[in-house]
Amino acid sequence: MSHREPVTTPEEPTIGKLVVDASRDVSSLIKHEIELAKSELKVSVRAGGIGIGLFAGAAVFGYFGALALLATVILVLSVWLWPWLAALIVTVLLFVAAGILALIGVRRLQRGVPPVPQSSIDSVKSDVQAFKGVGNYDR
Repeated sequence: MSHREPVTTPEEPTIGKLVVDASRDVSSLIKHEIELAKSELKVSVRAGGIGIGLFAGAAVFGYFGALALLATVILVLSVWLWPWLAALIVTVLLFVAAGILALIGVRRLQRGVPPVPQSSIDSVKSDVQAFKGVGNYDR
C-alpha cells in the first residue's frame, strides 16, 4: 500500500488567508453597521429638530402676539370694560394660543422617530446569528 499525500491546488485558500479574509469582512461589516446607526440617528435628530422649531415658533408667536394684541385689543375692550379687565382677557387669550402651539410641538416630538436605531440593532442581531451559523441569513 502506498501512502498518498493530499493534493492541494493553488486555487484553494489556506487557513491563514481565510482568517485574514474573515477579519477584513468583519471589519467591513462593523463599519457598515456603524454607518447605518449614524443615518438612523440623523433621522431621529431631524424629527426632534422640527418639534423644537415648533416650540420656537410658539415662543415667537406668543411674544409678537403679546406686543401687537395687547395695545390694540386692550384699547378696544377698555371702551366697554375696565382697563384692567380688558388687559386680563387679552393676556389669557395669548397664553391659550401659546399653549396650543406648545401642545402641537409636544405631540410632534412624541410622534417622531424613536432615537433608538432599531434597524441597526436588528441587523447586528442577524449578523451575530449568521456568525454563529444559526437562523436565516437574509435581511
